[in-house]
Amino acid sequence: MQKLVAVVKRSCQTCQLVTPVLSRLEKEGLLTTVYSQDDPSFPEDVTTITDDRDLKMSWQSKIEIVPTLIRLDGESEKGRAIGWNRSEWAELSGVCDLGADLPASRPGCGSMSIDPGMEERLTIRFDGDGLESRRIDLGIDEDEFEAMFERGWSDGLPLVPPTPERVTRMLAGTSRLAHEMIGKVPPDLVECTVEKVAVNAVMAGCKPEYMPVLLTAVEATLTPEFCMHGVLATTMFCAPILIVSGPVTKSIGMNWSENALGQGNRANATIGRALQLVIRNIGGGRPGEIDRSALGNPGKYTFCFAEDETDDFWPSLAQDKGINLGKSAVTVFAGEGIQGIVDQKARTPEALTASFAASLLAVGNIKLAMGGDAILVVCPEHVNVFREHGWNKERLQEELHRRLIRPGDDLIAGVAGIDEGLPDFVKGKEIPKFKPGGLMIVRAGGQAGKFSAILSGWGASGNVGSSPVTREVN
Repeated sequence: MQKLVAVVKRSCQTCQLVTPVLSRLEKEGLLTTVYSQDDPSFPEDVTTITDDRDLKMSWQSKIEIVPTLIRLDGESEKGRAIGWNRSEWAELSGVCDLGADLPASRPGCGSMSIDPGMEERLTIRFDGDGLESRRIDLGIDEDEFEAMFERGWSDGLPLVPPTPERVTRMLAGTSRLAHEMIGKVPPDLVECTVEKVAVNAVMAGCKPEYMPVLLTAVEATLTPEFCMHGVLATTMFCAPILIVSGPVTKSIGMNWSENALGQGNRANATIGRALQLVIRNIGGGRPGEIDRSALGNPGKYTFCFAEDETDDFWPSLAQDKGINLGKSAVTVFAGEGIQGIVDQKARTPEALTASFAASLLAVGNIKLAMGGDAILVVCPEHVNVFREHGWNKERLQEELHRRLIRPGDDLIAGVAGIDEGLPDFVKGKEIPKFKPGGLMIVRAGGQAGKFSAILSGWGASGNVGSSPVTREVN
């Protein structure tokens, strides 16, 4: 048996317009009921009204616009008319002269079931949220922000409460299943699911579209090569630094330009912060406990930025690591902070390279070598010096390597009045500052200002500690 039902709301002028049409359809025995989203007494000219203020019918029927007229055959939908269109309503109902005194058409209004935040709320209400994380119930008078501080979830800054609605919304940013296992987070080696990452992403202030980058960063951080336990347990300064490359940096609005290594960009700030919260809240990596850093660095809050890929003059770090052009990737690096390089006078690649090399020698200590890796962040004005003289990245790396080789005699402990240094066996040898592949180059920064930077690596970088890890974003 075929029947008609309608969905309306009083606050919609088009719904008010079609009230006489609905009344006529009911009187002719064609309209079974009207579902009213906001007022069970509307429309007054219809006797059979179903209260849909909980929006169950609207949600389950995927109503996006009101009024909507639906023709049913039993429980199966056979057609619907959206908004008011005389010819469509006439065809659906079989009444040729329907609404003859009304305008031929008029657009409807948005259904209350698609108001901001309602998708997640109604999904949870009628379909269940499917979330497996343990729920924490707060007292009526308990401040949710203070409660998160007191429970030790915070990095010292306020957190966004991870409500089921917010976590559900965050999970919509990835096609991966909520219960999918990402890995075990050190130091406690607790199993981490996509859902648990989403919980921490909410607390950090991420948007759902950041989830693919964040999940990739978490996976890279949990690899044996990165050695996150060691990065935590060392008394040195290091923390994960995320360098994001490829089209995703533009699509989610990351910053590679002015203040790229600083504050002010939501994606940069919250992706890096979310990774740190995953390590803290899932793995138990808290300062003063397993995190034994003597001084730390501000990057332990967040350190994440995008590469400048506005042209193809130099390949990206991701390409250097084997990722194909046009693909997005995250490189995770155990870094210790920013060491600025000021050179406003060099106009030749040779002079600028000499300046870079002299600054790089100070990484860790001028007497140390073959220990920590480093990233050289070259600003646009410095890149232009190399561009104008046709120096590609490979040539710059070769020249830096040549300039960073030093006599072992100068590096021995005690030489030049510096007790720090290398063992006596380096005497008579030529020692490079960095092991092969240990110095990486990226582009970032504002268009004005001849200021590049060094991101020094953990002193135990490489085979005995943490190596940079690059993963493609899927």
